[in-house]
Amino acid sequence: MHHLQTENASITLERVTLVRGSTVVLHDLSLTLNTRRIGLIGDNGAGKSSLFRLLCGLDLAQTGQVLMPRTETDRTAPLVGMMFQNPDEQIIFPTVEEELALSLRHLRLSRAEAQTQVRAWLAARGLADWAPRAIGSLSQGQRQHVCWLALLIGAHQTLLLDEPFSSLDLPGQALLHKEIAAAPQQVIVSTHALNHVRHFERVIWLDKGQIRADGLGAEVCAQYEVDVAARMA
Repeated sequence: MHHLQTENASITLERVTLVRGSTVVLHDLSLTLNTRRIGLIGDNGAGKSSLFRLLCGLDLAQTGQVLMPRTETDRTAPLVGMMFQNPDEQIIFPTVEEELALSLRHLRLSRAEAQTQVRAWLAARGLADWAPRAIGSLSQGQRQHVCWLALLIGAHQTLLLDEPFSSLDLPGQALLHKEIAAAPQQVIVSTHALNHVRHFERVIWLDKGQIRADGLGAEVCAQYEVDVAARMA
């Protein structure tokens, strides 16, 4: 199964099944991701990260297809960008500006041009002093913020955030919450921190690789909480 480009404006999954080893991770999943803010909730092992890996092309499903909106040119940014749960699995370069320049590789700029663009972009966000900083000198939360900045500068249409709040302190969570609200892109957030997606217009509850509920954030989060409470009783 491969990603197919279509004229549709949104990402669509048609009857996708993903098997890893002897485990069916996603089962006959059909979804149209046509909402600006989408939360993805469910127990560990429900298939949330696997769905993200599928959308990024890191995993290929055994059956079904993933339909992606058509991109304009080969110099267009990848349609989907993903922020991993652990920033250390994502960051490659030793400084902030080099890491962000990686997100501009589709533009085929020279190293100097990319550096100039990154520095100007950071300065416009009030972060000019971040450019030369060594990744090794940053806290876990700051490294995660670098991953978020790399997503934003990359000009993807859809941003996937996998458990983005799990390693952040309260100020860090508040900052990311605010940044997500302001981002022009479609953002899909997988999280156990339900208060960060409860206000979303759409939340999808995955359960054992299938959709258990899909609707208004407040309603779906409440259904999931009731289910968890009943299982714990």
